[in-house]
Amino acid sequence: MSLAITFIFCLIAARLLYVQLAWGSELKLKACDQWNREIPVIASRGIITDRNGEILAGNRTTYSVFLRPNAVENAEYTSTVLGGIFAVEPQSILQKIEGGKVSEVTIARQVEKQSIEKLVSYDLPGVYYSRDNSRSYTYNDALCQVLGFTSSDGSGLSGVEKYYDKILSGTNGEITYTTDIVGIETENSVVVYKEAKPGDEVRLTIDMDIQLSAEDAMRSVYAQSGAKAVSCIVLDPQNFDILAMVNYPSYDLNDVPREDNALLNSLSRNHLVSDIYEPGSTFKVVTAAANIEEYLNGNSKAFSNSYVFNSSRTRTVDGTKIKCWSDHSNGKHSNQTLADALNNSCNPCFTDMALSLGSETFYSYLQAFGFGNVTGLDFNGEALGMLVPQTAVRDCDLARIGFGQTVAVTGIQLACAVAAAVNGGNYYAPHLLKSIISADGKTVEENKPVLKNKVISENASSILAGMLEGVVTEGSGKHAYIEGYKVGGKTGTAQKYEDGHVAQGKYVSSFAGFFPANNPEYLALIIVDEPQGTYYGSAVAAPVAKEIFEDIIKIKNIERYE
Repeated sequence: MSLAITFIFCLIAARLLYVQLAWGSELKLKACDQWNREIPVIASRGIITDRNGEILAGNRTTYSVFLRPNAVENAEYTSTVLGGIFAVEPQSILQKIEGGKVSEVTIARQVEKQSIEKLVSYDLPGVYYSRDNSRSYTYNDALCQVLGFTSSDGSGLSGVEKYYDKILSGTNGEITYTTDIVGIETENSVVVYKEAKPGDEVRLTIDMDIQLSAEDAMRSVYAQSGAKAVSCIVLDPQNFDILAMVNYPSYDLNDVPREDNALLNSLSRNHLVSDIYEPGSTFKVVTAAANIEEYLNGNSKAFSNSYVFNSSRTRTVDGTKIKCWSDHSNGKHSNQTLADALNNSCNPCFTDMALSLGSETFYSYLQAFGFGNVTGLDFNGEALGMLVPQTAVRDCDLARIGFGQTVAVTGIQLACAVAAAVNGGNYYAPHLLKSIISADGKTVEENKPVLKNKVISENASSILAGMLEGVVTEGSGKHAYIEGYKVGGKTGTAQKYEDGHVAQGKYVSSFAGFFPANNPEYLALIIVDEPQGTYYGSAVAAPVAKEIFEDIIKIKNIERYE
């Protein structure tokens, strides 16, 4: 009997020790939770600025309203008053008060000060409010697909707002006070304030002056061409800073169409990053770069700069006839060198180059230039592009890839590839982040250029850039010519496909241009999707690049080079 009593006593003692030692902290927290209430203090979200510190996304002060059902004295009256002030169905508030399932209910977020002043005048027991933030975008629809937007609770849902959400969010604080068991504040309540830590500033590489110029130019070509959509990216070829990024149609960040998910998904999509298209002749820059580099390296299968290509309008590969866009009747496509082939955008010449280099060599360049893979841009949802696996590529595929068919790219992929081809052969990781700056103005992080690949030699790049300057001075890119400035570039006009067949009358017109040609500082890729009427990239896209470059010359006060 004594052994049994001793055993039971030991069990009780052990249980007591376990509760005190193992559960002590947890039980203490539960007790505190029962006798304390917290009102959140929402951290101020970090601002987003352009490279010059211009605010692109900021905050305006709003408020959140909460209700503690246990502390409400008159449920029906409280529900009616709150419903009237905040446009919420009173019955739904009443159900939450009387449901007894939650200790706190959120009535409204991002409420303006006038509504809070009304609320205060009623002095409703059990109803509280705290400051939060509503996002405010300086330029409305400008840069909208890049900046993105936030949810009602302030978290990033798309774009930079989502990608850098942890940096922008900061850490919320709280106001804690003691209550009785039903949640009513006690007479001698002790109030403890825990300060919120604001989010850091995200400074982008975007130059808003250039961005607004590009926005205006793209709106204009969208209206004039009757296109389905238009896009533009401007970057610095020396480090792949993104200076501007435009997708149009767009939407107002201060009036996001949240009620129409399909429309919002369409308008908020960054097509330059997330969508792929067949580039057409702008891709010839890559084929030419590979050929020039291989020739300089002594590859006997590559063509010299003075080599004269077969003047026939067609090539037959694997039983498939490949044609030039021109009928060759004007004599311009006779006795063509590589420079002439670029000027005239002659498809058969680039077919010859791709086939002569062979799949192994040509694919090594395609991969080095980033095709079939993401660029690594600091942005969600980047597409891989589409490249036939080397093990499955046929000669007829290789021939078409040489002039920009049977391959699909993103706008950011192509812009980076052309930049690397003309900047001395350096392929950097493109980026939108320039730096992170704390709320007290200190630089937390400075984003440095990251060299990913050396795609071609400086010599080959210089030769190619000179040829592409010729495309603008005397070839298909003449509508991008600016007197007194060395502009280079390549036009592109690609047919679109639907259900595996050519879509009649549907084209993607494009132009990839840069200046100064001998030491590129600015590169622009213009994409016009399904222009109506005139559809050649030389006529539709090249003039847009000229317009943007002329604005940059004025904005940066760039002197003539000649």
